[in-house]
Amino acid sequence: MSWDRVYDFITVDKIDLHTHILPERWPDWTARSGYPGWIELEHLAPGCACMCRTEAGGGKTRFREISANCWDPSVREAEMDACGVGMQVLSTVPVMFSYWAKAEDAHDLARLLNDHIAEICRERPLRFCGLGTVPMQDPDRACRELERCVFELGLRGVQIGTNVHGLNLHEERFFEFFRRAEALGAAIFVHPWDMAGQAEMAKYWLPWLVGMPAESSRAICSLIFGGVFERLPRLRVCVAHGGGAFAFTIGRVQHGYDCRPDLCATDSSIPPRGYVADAATGRPARFYVDALVHDGPTLAQLVRIMDARRVALGSDYPFPLGEAQPGALIEGMDEFDASTKARLLSGTAREFLGLE
Repeated sequence: MSWDRVYDFITVDKIDLHTHILPERWPDWTARSGYPGWIELEHLAPGCACMCRTEAGGGKTRFREISANCWDPSVREAEMDACGVGMQVLSTVPVMFSYWAKAEDAHDLARLLNDHIAEICRERPLRFCGLGTVPMQDPDRACRELERCVFELGLRGVQIGTNVHGLNLHEERFFEFFRRAEALGAAIFVHPWDMAGQAEMAKYWLPWLVGMPAESSRAICSLIFGGVFERLPRLRVCVAHGGGAFAFTIGRVQHGYDCRPDLCATDSSIPPRGYVADAATGRPARFYVDALVHDGPTLAQLVRIMDARRVALGSDYPFPLGEAQPGALIEGMDEFDASTKARLLSGTAREFLGLE
């Protein structure tokens, strides 16, 4: 049975577009590559492990503690059942992007992570589908791995960062990757990582609370102002965390485009408001976002700016800054009718992933 034929049978009420997964174990990439900076998984007790970053001199820095739901699909299924999620879209944890590393080493790690996700999706195709990861620091390798994800592994697309080791996504070196994704019909999920200014705002979890929303907006503005969306009208992109600050600063972004076209309008003829929803014509936004904004009035505003056809359930499972009960915020919104809720809970994700 083909992958598309498998997805013909999917009739679930909730598709969680934004979830992360890791293998339970993987080889020592520091020993394999000959240099530090890689993430290792140190198992502390049954069902509990710590993600650690290797340092020069043999030391390690703790990054995050995780539980079995980050690697065990059976645990995930039980938790999905408990909150009525029919399908999760699996992607790696963004710290594994490894855009800082030598391209060949990052590519080898991407292959391992993608093979792991694909294996779970093959074994449980009605509960999981997947997005791969690619070594964006080498666009040629990224294109090859994207093709492998789609043609060999049956993944629906890939997840990438909001920047590539400091480089914005509009840089011409990345255009062929996006062009290839459009040609393949591959979905691109953009997740904030390597947030600017982390050293200056390390306290109070500010990189996650302030840096990530800024990063997501940075990526969207880069794709708009850099003309990527304009040059590739069929490219499917979804940005995590409700697209960050973008929808809520669209007035400022548009005003900047209008008052300083010499700075903002040099590479795109379509203004920023041309990429959000137009109520007068019924046109939805040009790109997608997930619904992970944690607040009812904020979600209502996001749907108004983007259109429900461009907003999809995404929980950031299994991490604490995500939505503990995926879909509960959407389901509790009195402002949304049944058809809007159905669109947000599964319909938009189906369209973005090409499941229909």
